Amino acid sequence: MTDTSRAASQHAARSRKLLPLDLLRGFLIGIAELIPGVSGGTVALVTGLYEQLIGSASHVVSAAKALVVGDERGRVQGALTELRRTNWWLLVPVLVGMVLAVLTMAGVMSRFVTEAPEHARGLFLGMVATSVAVPLRMLTERRRPVWLEVVLAVGAAVLAWTLIGFAGGQAVADPPLILVFGAAAVAICALVVPGVSGSFFLLAVGLYTTTLDAVDSRDLLYIGVFALGAATGLASFVQLLSWLLEHHRRSTLIVMAGLMVGSLRALWPWQESAGGEDHGPGALVAPYAPVLGPVLLALLGAAVVAVLVVVEARSSSADEQD
Repeated sequence: MTDTSRAASQHAARSRKLLPLDLLRGFLIGIAELIPGVSGGTVALVTGLYEQLIGSASHVVSAAKALVVGDERGRVQGALTELRRTNWWLLVPVLVGMVLAVLTMAGVMSRFVTEAPEHARGLFLGMVATSVAVPLRMLTERRRPVWLEVVLAVGAAVLAWTLIGFAGGQAVADPPLILVFGAAAVAICALVVPGVSGSFFLLAVGLYTTTLDAVDSRDLLYIGVFALGAATGLASFVQLLSWLLEHHRRSTLIVMAGLMVGSLRALWPWQESAGGEDHGPGALVAPYAPVLGPVLLALLGAAVVAVLVVVEARSSSADEQD
């Protein structure tokens, strides 16, 4: 059995006592998706849920496909089979936590990132930099030359670093709904790729502030179109990622680590104004006041992630012994 399949099949033995913890994990993932430069996939990796979530999401997508394009006689049965394989005791609490985070924290995080950008970036710089160790810890036995793995990691880092430079476009006050749908379909893919921030894509197309304002003001039409686009994008991408983790696990994890390193470009606390959205990425500059606050928050963020990594590692070790 592959690592991804094994992770996805553990739902039968999953303790119901973990439900409050999974709600909290989902809440943290949801908050991460609100922050430019921080990926929800990174938080999922750090909290030890990544491969289980990808596996369960893949089963849900397979069930939907079975209903739509499956054999006429076996559509319902095929869909039910896939749904039974889904870890609902993990997936539902995490999704509920994410929705709660988006609905309750959109305005708060928007103000934090906008009004105290140096402090916000300092906190998230420490968190993401420490999180790079997570996919590296998950690497299995090497089968490819070292130089090829170095090329993959460096290429991914350069790609993320370069793409981040395109973010920070002017905010679109009244976007057409087709743009909202398409932007959501692309941005949601970043939810399942550590080191890639969906919020930065929204910044690039000028929909970051517009989207958070719509959520904060409960604009149901905008939220509905965005949710439909997100569901479409996620359904079309999650199975590809699941396949990559099954068949090219080591290379995929190396690329993820490279993307996370490249994403640090967005989180250097001291940046010039990008000329677009105030909290968008600009040119990197030497530290200016405030200095102590961002540095202390970076250390705090690194410490929080380090504790989470240690706790997750010990929990995994205990599960293997059981």
